[in-house]
Parts: sequence; structure tokens; C-alpha cells
Amino acid sequence: MPSELHAERRDAALVLTLSDPATRNTLSEQVFAAGIEALDVAESDPSVRCIVLRGDGDFFCAGGDLHRLKSSRQADRSVQDNMLERFHGFVEALRVFPKPVIAAVEGAAAGGGFSLALACDLIVAADDAKFILSYGRIGLSPDGGATWQLMQRLPRNLVLQMLWLYEPVTAAQLHTHGLVNWVVPKGQTSAQAFAIAEKLAACAPNAIASAKELVNQWPERSLAQQLDLEREHFLDNLFHPNSGEGLQSFLDKRPPTFE
Repeated sequence: MPSELHAERRDAALVLTLSDPATRNTLSEQVFAAGIEALDVAESDPSVRCIVLRGDGDFFCAGGDLHRLKSSRQADRSVQDNMLERFHGFVEALRVFPKPVIAAVEGAAAGGGFSLALACDLIVAADDAKFILSYGRIGLSPDGGATWQLMQRLPRNLVLQMLWLYEPVTAAQLHTHGLVNWVVPKGQTSAQAFAIAEKLAACAPNAIASAKELVNQWPERSLAQQLDLEREHFLDNLFHPNSGEGLQSFLDKRPPTFE
């Protein structure tokens, strides 16, 4: 039975759980379809302020199912092409989702699982978590946007080392490079992610969405273009009701209540 994606509410957070502990939560078409649908619904639900993505049990995600990948070599190339298109659709949906997405990584994030974590906005990792991208060992190349994400933030030689050699990278190492935001004791990633989600839920959602859009679009723009976009976002947010509440609450020295 292929892995599934379970969705449940935790206060203002929508929790998405990759679930197939027997295979360490490998990826499947069901996961991609359910993830895209859940994000689509959550985007239009104002009560959802944040997404937490995690794995079932003590493992985040082992990436693709190697048994399925082996058997897919006997099928038409288009079968795997369609699978990758759905996977990449889920990755892109996470990246452009206007609300914060937090990955809670226990155990390990390997292959496509690492790509999923990188597509999230923030990463909480257990202190014993490992991150693995050793595609060369199994004769494959990266997918899920891993090369794009890593080359945005790491030196080229380090990215190639991670891709070529079977040398798991620790949460502490990625924290040093800024890819992991918080390193917490084993078993505490979900609790930490929920605590962060609670803080984010107290922020103005329009301001949160603007910041994410500005950060996502900077590689495509010159400084002048980015300044123009920042001006438009600033003015839109200044004249949004939430800025009136935010400014007044700050002056009144009280917590704000945003729409």
C-alpha cells in the first residue's frame, strides 16, 4: 500500500503528516495529490495561518520508493515522467504557498524527502537528524528542486559533495549554514514547530504573505525592480486594516488582534 498524507488541524496550524512508517514515509502519487489539494483548500481558509509538514513516527521521509523506481524501469518512460511532474507540482505548491510552511524533521530526510524539507520556509530538526542526497550511489540524479535550493545557499563544491558522496549531513552542520533554523532534542520537533506556528499565527497574515513573496522573487529581479515591488507591498500593507491595528496596539502596549 503506497504512502499517504494525513491532514489535521492543530489550532491555527494545518498539520500534514507523511505516513508509511514501514517504508520510512516514502513518497507516492497519493501524497502529492493530497498535499496539493490540502494546500489549495488551506490557502482560502483564513483560520489556517501556518502549515507543519512532518513524517509519521521517528522518520521524516526516505524520498522515493526504490522498489517502485526499480520496477518503473520496465514501464514506459512517461509513467515516471508523470510521477515527477506531480512531485514537482507539490514542491512548487509548498514554495509559493502564501502562508508559512514549517518542516519538522525527525530521523532523516533523504533524497526527495530532503527536497521537500528544503521547499519549506523554516526547518526544525532533531539533534540526531540526518540529511542525505547521495543520488550517485544509486545511479540517479537529483529531483524536487534540491539543486536549485542548495545552490541558492551553499558553496558549489559543498553541494556537489552532498550529491556525489554517501555522507549524511547532520542537522548541526546545516544549522551552521543556515538551512536548518532550529535544532532540538529528538522527539521534540513537532512541539517546537507548533510553538513557532503559534507565534506566526499572531502576526498579520497579509504582512507574512508579502514577506514570503518578496523573498521568493528576489532572484528574478534587479535591485531597482525589488525596490519597486517592496514599495507596492509596503503601501498595500500600510493601508490594510491590519496595519491600523498593529500600529495602535504597539502604541497601546498590548497584543494585536489581526484579521
